[in-house]
Amino acid sequence: MKIYGIDIEGNEQLFDIKDFKGERVVLYFYPKDNTTGCTQEACDFRDNINRITKYAKVVGVSPDSIKSHLKFKEKQSLNFVLLSDTEHLLAEQFDVWKEKSMYGKKYMGIERSTFVLDKSGNIEKEWRNVKVKGHVDEVIEYLNK
Repeated sequence: MKIYGIDIEGNEQLFDIKDFKGERVVLYFYPKDNTTGCTQEACDFRDNINRITKYAKVVGVSPDSIKSHLKFKEKQSLNFVLLSDTEHLLAEQFDVWKEKSMYGKKYMGIERSTFVLDKSGNIEKEWRNVKVKGHVDEVIEYLNK
């Protein structure tokens, strides 16, 4: 599956999820760039990147556009890949595109989730319906095992 994203240096690139085979990957899905919880989660990954990259590469995924990702990456100095899943293909593949509800209104969106993929691209560990506070520490603790 090919999907556009922003590489570590901030360049637009076409990625194939198969490109990550041979490496462990922390693939995290988040609802929206520049929102409070999503910014905190991204900054937690950013601030702990050296503790994570010993074990795995970090890749963030949301349905936001490339333009939105570029602004988010620049504003927050993010040091990992962001994929733009505007068609929700990757989100549906990982079963994180869900019906949600806010103020009684139902809509479709990303269920905040994180997956560790092994070097073959298989799901090794998953966290669903993630709470941001302390989550990156949980991921690091798992990777350290």
